Amino acid sequence: MQAIILSQPEKLAQVSVDRPGSPGPGMVRVRVHRVGICGTDYAGYRGKFPFYSYPRIPGHELGVEVLEIGSGVEGLQSGDRCAVEPYLNCGTCYACSRGHGNCCEHLEVLGVHVDGGMQEEMILPARKLHKSTKLSYEELALVEPLTIGAHAVERGMLRSGDQVLVVGAGPIGLAVIQFAQSAGALITVLDVSPSRLDF
Repeated sequence: MQAIILSQPEKLAQVSVDRPGSPGPGMVRVRVHRVGICGTDYAGYRGKFPFYSYPRIPGHELGVEVLEIGSGVEGLQSGDRCAVEPYLNCGTCYACSRGHGNCCEHLEVLGVHVDGGMQEEMILPARKLHKSTKLSYEELALVEPLTIGAHAVERGMLRSGDQVLVVGAGPIGLAVIQFAQSAGALITVLDVSPSRLDF
């Protein structure tokens, strides 16, 4: 099957890689339909992301289709459309056992520490797939960046009438703006790009 590999900074190539085998227990084989391009991907391409390792198949904003499920997987079946949570935490370390998977001692991020979604198929933990019967593959690939905006607003505990300054009107900033508006906040946006400010 085909994949895009970043062998070193600024060196992308289309290559043939082995198709994954059948998924093991708790795992799912998926077909990748859509991949978003994130600032992390760009920083990895430029060689400016300190946690990036090469060679690497980039891509963590994904809209995927379930092809095959491993034993013990419930709630998913072949043909399901899913968004992917790209943060692969162990689930058992001190941080994970207290509900802080983002601080996992063994955290791996798709497309950064391990190969990501710029390939036709891949094996993923079923617990990292979020099924939708309504969203398109394009919309599913946007779920991950939108959740960053939702998380920021939730952690900020915004209430109606709060004043918020959003620094940067890129994709994540726009997500923050949407969720801050939903919370009823009064929003000011700061950016150096006239086109972003006009938008």
